[in-house]
Amino acid sequence: MRAYLSILAMLVCAGLFAQTNVSGKVVDGNNMPIPGVNIVVVGASTGTSTDFDGKFKLKVDQEPPFKITASSIGFQDATVEITKNNEDVTIVLNEGSELDEIVISASRTPERIRESPVTIERMDARAIRNSSAPTYYDALENLKGVDINTNSLTFKSVNTRGFATFANTRFMQLVDGMDNSSPALNFALGNLLGMSELDVDTVELLPGASSALYGANAFNGIMFMRSKDPYEHQGITFYAKSGMTSSSNAGDNIFVDFGFRAAHAFSDKLAVKASFSFLNGTEWFATDYTNYDAATGDALTGDRSNPGYNGLNIYGDEVDTTLDFDAIAGTPTGTFGSERISRTGYEERDLMDYDAESVKADLALHYKPWANDFTVIWNSKIGRGNTIYQGANRYSIKNFFMQQHKLEIRNNNFFIRGYVTAEKAGDSYDTRFTAINVNRRWKSDQQWFTEYATGYLGAITGGVPGVTPGDPTIAHAFARGVADTGRLVPGTPGFKNALNSVTADGDLLTGSRFIDNTKLYHADVNYNFSHLIDVADIQVGGSFREYVLDSQGTIFTDVDGPIRYDEYGAYLQVQKKFMEDKMKFTGSIRYDKAQNFDGNFSPRLSLVFSPDEAKKHNFRASFQTGFRNPTTQDQYIGLDVGNAILVGSAPDNLDRYTTRPITNNFPAALEAFGLDRTVTLSGNDAYNNSFTLASFQRFGATGDVSVLERANVEFVKPEQVSAFEVGYRGIVYDNIAVDVSAYYNAYKDFIANRTVIVPNYGNVNLSDQIDLTPVGGEETPLAVIAAANGDFTPFQLYSNSNADINSYGVAIGVNTKVFGDFDFGINYTYAKLDFDQASDPDFETNFNTPEHKVKASFGNNDLFDNFGFNINYRWNDAFLWESTFADGMVTARSLIDLQVNYRFKKSTIKLGAANILGHEYLSAPGVGTIGAQYFVSWVIN
Repeated sequence: MRAYLSILAMLVCAGLFAQTNVSGKVVDGNNMPIPGVNIVVVGASTGTSTDFDGKFKLKVDQEPPFKITASSIGFQDATVEITKNNEDVTIVLNEGSELDEIVISASRTPERIRESPVTIERMDARAIRNSSAPTYYDALENLKGVDINTNSLTFKSVNTRGFATFANTRFMQLVDGMDNSSPALNFALGNLLGMSELDVDTVELLPGASSALYGANAFNGIMFMRSKDPYEHQGITFYAKSGMTSSSNAGDNIFVDFGFRAAHAFSDKLAVKASFSFLNGTEWFATDYTNYDAATGDALTGDRSNPGYNGLNIYGDEVDTTLDFDAIAGTPTGTFGSERISRTGYEERDLMDYDAESVKADLALHYKPWANDFTVIWNSKIGRGNTIYQGANRYSIKNFFMQQHKLEIRNNNFFIRGYVTAEKAGDSYDTRFTAINVNRRWKSDQQWFTEYATGYLGAITGGVPGVTPGDPTIAHAFARGVADTGRLVPGTPGFKNALNSVTADGDLLTGSRFIDNTKLYHADVNYNFSHLIDVADIQVGGSFREYVLDSQGTIFTDVDGPIRYDEYGAYLQVQKKFMEDKMKFTGSIRYDKAQNFDGNFSPRLSLVFSPDEAKKHNFRASFQTGFRNPTTQDQYIGLDVGNAILVGSAPDNLDRYTTRPITNNFPAALEAFGLDRTVTLSGNDAYNNSFTLASFQRFGATGDVSVLERANVEFVKPEQVSAFEVGYRGIVYDNIAVDVSAYYNAYKDFIANRTVIVPNYGNVNLSDQIDLTPVGGEETPLAVIAAANGDFTPFQLYSNSNADINSYGVAIGVNTKVFGDFDFGINYTYAKLDFDQASDPDFETNFNTPEHKVKASFGNNDLFDNFGFNINYRWNDAFLWESTFADGMVTARSLIDLQVNYRFKKSTIKLGAANILGHEYLSAPGVGTIGAQYFVSWVIN
């Protein structure tokens, strides 16, 4: 026993002897303290960070001598040697050049931003601290060439170089290496399952095609969000933010936002971190009541007095029919005529509570079994929230839940990563079907239209006391009042009960809730041979992904059980420097194969030339191809959205979908010809027996049968792009940083949503005719009779356009210091679509980006002791927005964001305002009107 105690005492003494205490301070070139500097022992995981006064203390379990490195964003790294215990050091960090910033995403390996083979935008923790935007995700809009489309207060959609609605399936968002997209929707719901602002280390954004390294979904841009390492960023940080949103239609509404981050390294081998954030506020109100054509999405003339009125943000009025008043009254044709009549709808704000909420939690465990760079990481992310999504309809995303769990093994040369993404739709519902079925709860469609017709005929003929006969406008108003007798009034208990009942029902015949338990399983691997091979830097990698679609028939055609399909890919990249490291070549190629489609090769070639020794001037040129697989919805959706039925075009999907029973409107006299009053249609009918929308509209305008054209819609296949890009990044006149890029994209097989018109009876080849002589007609094709009587159904299909679609653009950014140490930046973006609409009349590109954008920033984070400010300005011109929900012009806008901050001890207080001038605007037709947002935040380190 005495021997054991002696040995234990020796070990304790040795441990105490090996522990070295280091303290110090980190300052800049002007001897000003720098907070938040990472202090790390070279060759070990031990580290800490400086406090508000730039001071640090560090305990190291090894004897001197050893070295420590100090690093901070915006400064050059500095290394000092520690030669004794209890040494106190002062470390000076010199301000770094923008060209020296390290990026990873462009080549899957760390490199100076000047060596990036493609255009890349970057935002780091310092930029976030200085941002005048309410959140770091909002601040992305200040980056060059980036659009943020505001779907709701809690759902912002990132877009680069056009071709996106709020469902931006051509853009990929990675959070710590995990695809952040909803597995069922195939796009990211903003920052719903992102990361807390306190945990963001860097955000890198590649605005062009990136399929050569990242696969199918990195088609038109990719964004990487990386969190802070728990070894390098330790301690507890808390923030609290509150303020007010203000708009003319929603008034003033308070929001709150708070969260924390905690991280601790227990040893060189084990570190953990956790973060949490909560946001609650009121959505922007959508109150656009423009009359829209339900079939085309185009604005029409006429207000609510129009008998067939279909308001954009009013739902339920999509249910309409043509009432032939002469047939009903038994009078000669032309006596009272016929009219398209719609049911009275409900405003969106009566169907949603507009409660915006986001709750996010993140837990990560980092284990280094040998206390070196070999790391095992377990990461879990959980998000729940309420938001609004505008797709074909407006959806109330309520108590939506999404989680991701990742296991990753990595070192400096490789990683193996696997994760699962799972989501639950919660209490989410479709507002259009909510209104339709609330209406049907108090009166059936048939009864409503019958009462309307009776009321109209009574009023127009003078059969109603007190109503002037012969005036159609008065008669229609009276008829609507008659039909609306017993209507559930918003705010009443009866309306609330019906609303709750409908939104809890997943059958669209009677309810509006959609069910989604879709999952995604993903694995990828990468190995860098640069430490083994001197000739060139060589990387290889690959990925595998499986989707499990599970909506119980409410979104996909999975009534009989979940639908599974998979895709995989592999890539090779070679990098080599020539001409005394002045020329850098990067060559990449990737092969991807999806279950339902042929494989695709995606090559990329690039050159970066830095002619001067200091590499202040860097020229780049690249060519790459990208591709995008059709999404889960493109392939397997089967959803009636009211104004059209969406049917995916996977070959095994066409027979999966059949419509609900459709009641035809033909006159009773035609029943003698054997026409069915009630029919159902299938996906096969949509693809094989339909008219093109353009020809059907021409027929409606002219009555000329010869203009009708059969829609020969092919099954959807992957789309492709060939992208050419040149650029320059450098320092001119000592302190002016310039970044210029120009690109040209040529698209092939662009995935297109095609609206077709399916006659409810008859063949579109017009071969089946009936003799209408007994009822005052002649030989007429059944499909033409269906069209004339309104007995047709719009379908929205997924296919590809044969048209030549190209886009090109230029982006210019300048950043410098003015008036001594004030930061000033300005950038301009030009984006142009090259598309001949006549080559494919029914196709909408959804380019959806302004042709011209200007952004500028001005600020100083050290205007005087502990005080800073920043101003951001953004302008863009008007542009056309196209989507399945609505088409329309988005007006030009000028916006100013402003913040001032004060730092004391370990805290920072920030006062800010987004859109401080209150210039209200819409991101797209049909969304909420965006006003000003004022906030105050308090961050405690």
